[in-house]
Amino acid sequence: MLFRVDPAKNVPLSSQIAACVRRGIADGSVHGGDRLPSARELATSLEVSIHTVLAGYQQLRDERLIELRRGRGATVRAGVRADRAALAELVEQVVEAARRMDLDEDELIGLIRARARVT
Repeated sequence: MLFRVDPAKNVPLSSQIAACVRRGIADGSVHGGDRLPSARELATSLEVSIHTVLAGYQQLRDERLIELRRGRGATVRAGVRADRAALAELVEQVVEAARRMDLDEDELIGLIRARARVT
């Protein structure tokens, strides 16, 4: 799996790291049970802080796409579905667009709820 981040983008580096994993799951290049690079290893290769990598991994854990275990690192959850990863990536893109438009969390959630009721 190839990790790339662009500090010039208006997207946090941790979110860019998480997006790389989501795309890998969605396109089938990463599967359940696959181990991700250690946070230290990835931080060194990307020339970012280990805390940045851990923040990206924590986003993925919160989305239930990976498991984080002390001493064992990060692994893609067994049975993770590509469509779930693709949806998580779309949600991240919507959140980033909302930030650029200065929408707060309540406004964004209100828009999503209104749209969900229509369909």
